[in-house]
Amino acid sequence: MIGMRPRIRKAVLVIHVIASVALLGEVWGLVVLNTAAALTKDLELAHAAYRLMPLLVFAGGIPLSVTALITGITLGLTGHWGLFRHYWVTVKLVLLVAVICAGMLLFDPEGMAAVTEGGRAAGATRQWSQVAVPGAQIVALMTATALSVFKPRGKLRWPGKRP
Repeated sequence: MIGMRPRIRKAVLVIHVIASVALLGEVWGLVVLNTAAALTKDLELAHAAYRLMPLLVFAGGIPLSVTALITGITLGLTGHWGLFRHYWVTVKLVLLVAVICAGMLLFDPEGMAAVTEGGRAAGATRQWSQVAVPGAQIVALMTATALSVFKPRGKLRWPGKRP
C-alpha cells in the first residue's frame, strides 16, 4: 500500500465525494427527463427531453463517473481500507463500474431523440426501458453512498492467504 500525505488524501476524498454526489444528481435528472418523456402526450416535449439528455451525459455523467472512479481507486489503493480488502469498498467499485457500463451499453437518448424526430411517438416499451436504466443506476449509486456512510464490517478472504 502506498500512502498519501493527509492533505492530499483529504483533497482527493473531497473531489471523490463531490463527483459522486454530483453524479447521483445528474442521474436523477435523467430519471426525471425520461419519466417526463414517457408520461407526456406532448410529443415535442418528449423529443426535447431526449435531446437534452446527451448534454447531461456528456457534460456531467461521463466526466463525473470517470472522476469518481479514478479518485475511488486512488483512495482504495492508498488508504487503509484497501480496494479489495473490505466488502463494502469492493462492492462500491463494482456498483460504479455497473453504472458506467449501463450508461454506455443500455442508455440511448440519442436513439430516442431520433425516434421522436418530427413529432413521432416512441414505443412505450422502449420508453420505459430508458427510464429503467437510470432508475437502476440511481439505486446503485444510493447503495454505494449508504455503504460509504455505514462501512459494514467484513473482509474479503483470498485463497491461500491467512487472516
